Amino acid sequence: MIEFDRDFVMTINGRSVASNNAFPVYNPANRRAFANAPDASREQLDDAVSGAAAAFESWRKEPYAVREKALNAMADLMEANAAEFMALLTREQGKPKAGAEWEVFGSIHWCREIAKQRLADEILEDTDARRVVTRFAPLGVVGGITPWNFPILLAIWKIAPALISGNTMVLKPSPFTPLCTLKLGELMRDELPAGVFNVVSGGDDLGKWMTAHPGISKIAFTGHTETGKRVMQSSAGTLKRLTLELGGNDPAIVLPDVDAKAVAPELFWAAFQNNAQFCNATKRLYVHEDIYDDVLKELVEYAKTVKVSDGAEDGAQLGPIQNAPQYEKVMDYFEDCKKNGYRFAVGGDIDNSAQGWFIPVTLVDNPPEDSRIVQEEPFGPILPVLKWRDDADVVRRANDTPYGLGASVWGKDLERVARIGEQIDAGTVWLNEIHMYSPGQTFGGAKESGIGYENGVAGLKGYAQAKTITINKQPKF
Repeated sequence: MIEFDRDFVMTINGRSVASNNAFPVYNPANRRAFANAPDASREQLDDAVSGAAAAFESWRKEPYAVREKALNAMADLMEANAAEFMALLTREQGKPKAGAEWEVFGSIHWCREIAKQRLADEILEDTDARRVVTRFAPLGVVGGITPWNFPILLAIWKIAPALISGNTMVLKPSPFTPLCTLKLGELMRDELPAGVFNVVSGGDDLGKWMTAHPGISKIAFTGHTETGKRVMQSSAGTLKRLTLELGGNDPAIVLPDVDAKAVAPELFWAAFQNNAQFCNATKRLYVHEDIYDDVLKELVEYAKTVKVSDGAEDGAQLGPIQNAPQYEKVMDYFEDCKKNGYRFAVGGDIDNSAQGWFIPVTLVDNPPEDSRIVQEEPFGPILPVLKWRDDADVVRRANDTPYGLGASVWGKDLERVARIGEQIDAGTVWLNEIHMYSPGQTFGGAKESGIGYENGVAGLKGYAQAKTITINKQPKF
């Protein structure tokens, strides 16, 4: 029987492994350390990579059916322990119960659906004279590095495609939220051959060792764009394959024909789901000037109904900022807005005496386009709401960013909605909806929002090496 409130250890080559060093894990709702996680040494990482490399030789030969069964076992174990995962997730990440349920059961669904995916041979030519076929071979040891905003779901986005395509994995969770991932590794020890799935925990040094490690063939990373650039630099020494899902400054464009009251809840959660600690959150809300005042008023009224509190409390809809460094970063945006005299339509005042890292939902009323709150990604519950009139101008403003992760367009005139959406430079553009994902739906960022893809066939191919085999059927010898 696995205990979810104690004994947090790593999984290395099928074994439970502690460490001589540990680091504290904090509950963001009260800023108190409630657990310790092992801080892996370089030698322990080497052991994990060696174990994964040895396991790869047999795992790559297993048929898809065997690998699918293993991922379904992972999903079954998560489901059997869903209540424990949700409680621990709320405690270490801060998200309310509904958000924890969405993440845990979303992870189960993803695991089962990715388990069904296959990389079939592509026959390019097959005549009496010759045959040309492209096959997709696994890469080897995949290093997964996951963030603190969706620690379980974004781990599964890497684990499932890596394992189903025949790779083995060494997974490093964020040091802010390592506990659920460590427990997942513990649950899977008896379900997978030793070395197929390893979980190691630690800080920045561990991440640097992984990205430079000669035994790791690919890095799958989700996190901040600047960190992603460093991952790319570190991986260059061995030309590792990369999937980088990075930051975003996603625009939402609201046309003048929407019903302000009806659309306000949709726009609110587009921006503030998971307390806006979401790469695909709306971070710039462009509202046509004809309905700007009405939409802003309805957003303010709706924001006043949303309960921000400890995620473990009944009725909580938004929790705290997850960690102290992020809290300080978001605070800096508030100070910059105040220094420049921008108007807060709601929020703006932070109670620094609060037990946890809590920040109120805040709307900034039409700040300048060149302001930091518009040009940068706060990754917290502060949203600039901006006026626009001309379609061409709002498209230009929406695209005037180094990011290109996602965007959304909202309106009744479907032709106009589609025309604007087609012009947005982003990996995903939602029209009259947002944050609709699927295991079969390609996800990836344009520009500095990432390299490579997750989910779908394109995502699965990122965990494989294309190998083209040509056969001359009529040799002249």
